Amino acid sequence: MLELKELKEQIDQFLEQQMPSDIDQPTLASSMEYSVNAGGKRLRPALTLTTVQIFGGQLNQNVMKASTAIELLHTYSLIHDDLPAMDNDDLRRGKPTNHKKFGAGMATLAGDGLLTMAFQWLTDNQLPTETQAELTLALAKAAGPAGMVAGQARDIEGEHQNLTLEQLRYLHRQKTGDLLSYAVLAGGIITKQDSTTKNLLADFGAQFGLAFQIYDDLMDVVGTAKQMGKAVHKDASEHKNTYPGLLGIQGAEEQLHLALKQAKKTQKKLVDKTGHDFSAYDQFLAYFKL
Repeated sequence: MLELKELKEQIDQFLEQQMPSDIDQPTLASSMEYSVNAGGKRLRPALTLTTVQIFGGQLNQNVMKASTAIELLHTYSLIHDDLPAMDNDDLRRGKPTNHKKFGAGMATLAGDGLLTMAFQWLTDNQLPTETQAELTLALAKAAGPAGMVAGQARDIEGEHQNLTLEQLRYLHRQKTGDLLSYAVLAGGIITKQDSTTKNLLADFGAQFGLAFQIYDDLMDVVGTAKQMGKAVHKDASEHKNTYPGLLGIQGAEEQLHLALKQAKKTQKKLVDKTGHDFSAYDQFLAYFKL
């Protein structure tokens, strides 16, 4: 079982080696590779690969390609999120954002390229056809107009409005949670788990995703730009709906602990249901340090 640090190294290496052969325009290649190779925690593909390992699957070339597709899609979402028409950010992962380096037009195309290449990688491998189809449908739903994109739309419309806690949870379930839910579920799809197990995997990912978003909101208030690799204290100035903004820091911390408690309950249910050891998820739950 590879640890998170080892998985990150493998993911970084795989992305660096595999991307160039699928991009056929030099400036576009530079723009796409700039954002993908800028670092990042690689939590999403690492969750997929960890889940595959838990169920005894091998991390071969086909599994790596299908599992890292989500990092391409995640990076597209960051590039577009940073654009002047969206959050207009200057810093991402401690470096100038893509549009600051390549211009808004090329940055938009880099995001478009990564989005479409993600679905290419889900199917351009030797996994069984039914596995490819299930992964593709699940990612399209998680990232599309009923998932992440819908969450981004709610985020834009929610500015200068005061959302309720339930509305904020729903927004963040789509914006952040759905992609992390898919990341865990994908490991179950690749290893052909039954529907009950896959539902539990998706639940764990969603609970982890909620914790991740609450933590991100908190760090925007109490963290530093160096820690976060991006500008902080922006949410309040832009009148965004956040957990600290709605509940205060203590209330947001309570919601974070509640989400983590639910994730740990689901982790135990997975152990009871499958008989497998899910302690490898502990390293992901340890991400949240206040």
